[in-house]
Amino acid sequence: MFLIDGLQYANWSEKIFRQMREGGVDAVHVTIAYHENFRETVLNFEAWNRWFEQYPDLIFHGEWASDIDKARETGRTAVFFGFQNPSPIEDDIGLVAVLHKLGARFMQLSYNNQSLLATGCYEAEDPGITRMGRQVIKEMNRVGLVVDMSHSADRSTIEAADISQRPIAITHANLHSWQPALRNKRNDVVRAVTQNGGMMGFSLYPHHLKGKGDCTVESFCQMVADAAEAFGVDHFGIGSDLCQDQPDSVVEWMRVGRWSKEIDYGEGSANAPGFPPMPAWFEDNRHFGNIADGLRAVGFSGDEVGKLMGGNWYRFFAENFRPL
Repeated sequence: MFLIDGLQYANWSEKIFRQMREGGVDAVHVTIAYHENFRETVLNFEAWNRWFEQYPDLIFHGEWASDIDKARETGRTAVFFGFQNPSPIEDDIGLVAVLHKLGARFMQLSYNNQSLLATGCYEAEDPGITRMGRQVIKEMNRVGLVVDMSHSADRSTIEAADISQRPIAITHANLHSWQPALRNKRNDVVRAVTQNGGMMGFSLYPHHLKGKGDCTVESFCQMVADAAEAFGVDHFGIGSDLCQDQPDSVVEWMRVGRWSKEIDYGEGSANAPGFPPMPAWFEDNRHFGNIADGLRAVGFSGDEVGKLMGGNWYRFFAENFRPL
């Protein structure tokens, strides 16, 4: 069974790299840009290059699906890069190819707010994919940079799924019908993504969970089962959205960036502005086995559990990271 996590933004350290190995994580998609411009994003690539040099027995830079096989063969974790915002390309479509060559494999078209490309899920109105957005999707398709709509609004996500020549992804979200968080996805959105061959990774971030930190593994896995029954098991995986060991100042950076002088609490509140507690059954990368056990308990077969815990992401990586 492949164990692939669709997204994390942890405070990376040797401890976490070792926990990934203890948890059998073969591949992880990590966020290396939230609000950074191109040059600042390059500095984040440099930081990861130093980690790859320091911990070559634990991690290495993943670029292709075959690197997941390499990770399994060598007992390491392949690290794939993604952006939660299109800010790294600034207003220059040529940077799409440059960033793919540097190793980026996912890019969100918006992060909560309106961007040059699409509308974020916190905006009151959603006019859909912009003129530049259509051109950037075309270029992302050409080079093999996956369109990610995790933080985008409904119309923008549906349009992106229809416009894109290649399947798109929602790397970290849950069903809105299960937990009506702003970032969780309504059925028509999930349908548009999956019927076009796309993927959705289920999130363990407490604000996206029913009951937040008190959510049970049984409830979470039943939500996965409901999604698989409605849209097909082949379109889903895990996108934990794990932000382990981050200080509360980082969640403020995520929400506020540079666009506001005021504090934005997102799905938090003034009384609880920081990171909410994780559920006891998933506190770090060593606990993916609890999810696999929960999936079996709600009726998934061994083959289906394998798909959900990484097999589906493996296929998606193999089909979509390379140029057309």
